[in-house]
Amino acid sequence: MANTKSAMKRARQNERRRLRNRAQRSAMRTAIKKTLKAIEAGDREQAEALFRHAQSLIARLGRKRVIHPRQAARRISRLAAKLKALSA
Repeated sequence: MANTKSAMKRARQNERRRLRNRAQRSAMRTAIKKTLKAIEAGDREQAEALFRHAQSLIARLGRKRVIHPRQAARRISRLAAKLKALSA
């Protein structure tokens, strides 16, 4: 356990951030799953709308370093490729 006042504050901040990051990561995964489900169902319009939402969410988490920026780019790229394959 932290001994100094500043270390105790840092521990509290880290815990708040951990919980926030966990919730955001979970929301990202849910958005990705919904998009993939729409793609598998063949619903192009809904898939595009869900993709835009997921892309925005993933990019934001990459910018804020909740996930690595390259991981964000990779996830967006793979989703886009699957969406494009649906159109073809």
